[in-house]
Amino acid sequence: MTETWEIGMEIYITIDHQWAGSHCMKIGFAVYSTPARTYNCIMTDRIGAPGTGISRREFLAASGGVGTAMLAGCTAGGRQSATNPTLGEPPANVSGSDGKLPYTSPPEVVQVDDQGGEVTLSTQQCRHAVHPKETMGGPIELPQVWAFKADDGPASVPGPILRTTEGNDMAVTLDNTDGMRPHTVHFHGSQKTWKNDGVPTTTGIQVEPGEKHTYSIPANVPGTHFYHCHYQTHRHIDMGMYGILRVDPKGYEPADKEYFMTVKEWDSRLNRMMAGGDAQYSPRDRNPDVFTINGKSAPRSFHPEDGSPIIVDKGDTVRVHFVNGGYMSHPLHTHNHRFEVIEHDGGVIPEVARYDQDVTNVAPAERRVIEFTADADPGIYLLHCHKVNHVMNGDSYPGGMLGAIVYREAMDSDIFGQLMEYAGYDGK
Repeated sequence: MTETWEIGMEIYITIDHQWAGSHCMKIGFAVYSTPARTYNCIMTDRIGAPGTGISRREFLAASGGVGTAMLAGCTAGGRQSATNPTLGEPPANVSGSDGKLPYTSPPEVVQVDDQGGEVTLSTQQCRHAVHPKETMGGPIELPQVWAFKADDGPASVPGPILRTTEGNDMAVTLDNTDGMRPHTVHFHGSQKTWKNDGVPTTTGIQVEPGEKHTYSIPANVPGTHFYHCHYQTHRHIDMGMYGILRVDPKGYEPADKEYFMTVKEWDSRLNRMMAGGDAQYSPRDRNPDVFTINGKSAPRSFHPEDGSPIIVDKGDTVRVHFVNGGYMSHPLHTHNHRFEVIEHDGGVIPEVARYDQDVTNVAPAERRVIEFTADADPGIYLLHCHKVNHVMNGDSYPGGMLGAIVYREAMDSDIFGQLMEYAGYDGK
């Protein structure tokens, strides 16, 4: 297989892989290989989950460049051919350099205050590589998603993280001029006027294809919040139209490391059906088979640029903003680190009411902000949903809704190199 990565706007790197034939995973969603895959991955200088991270230079120095640890037994056994009719056919009505839809990029953080309080959201039909490699039950792909993008930034699932400050107002324009179906945007955690609620049934406002509409969203409830399309909500969220709104309180003091993580489960039959594949889906019969952190399943979730590792140094105060973009509750567990929940749905929890824990349940649309000290033996520790079947890729364990807390001191270890190999990172 040949993979072409777009770096920035004009630079392309081609990585060749020799496959022993064409393989795909055996669970019932559409994954298929093509002679070329183009990933619209806008690379930045930050490594780790959206948020603080470290610089790419620091990462390469700490990891010794990785890419040197080779895996044994990393084969494509137990997979079906992409021609299996039960998996459906790749969509034909798509665009891109290889004749298919473009791929999504990782979510970016948009500092709305730096843009005068204005941001334009639009949607783009894309493919979404949940885990594109032939490791740990992959490759896994959603053949069609509807991805939000901010201004001229990349389309992503989840959508861009919109960050502003308490007391400021946002003008959020939903640009549907190139859209194919109606959309809206509904923001949790903002006390706004009736007509800006983003619900077409009660406001009478939906943004039709070819139209634009600007919502006035006051940043009057500090905290971490959720936004999503509220037109045919059950379908449009499941197609990828959701993201995080962060309203920093006045005088906000960030932690040493701060990260944003959205968890979600998917029934990929919907994505295959919308892509024109051989699949039937009903929300009454929703049966998730893909489980993600920031849109990626393990081991891709460990990838330093495309995934969401929580990178820490010994002694750091670490703050993680959890948002549930799915329809199921997810009990999130940190290995070897006890934390306090300091914020819930935007409400700050008084210190007297906080307590140490290592599992917190995050319900649909719920937001929880946790804080812990990186005081463990420097190493690599899991962060995952403790519904264990959510930590699988099909029949392959581990996978799915699984991430990691990674100490910089552990990045030059052989096991870290092996994890990067699984995740598809070659250290260049």
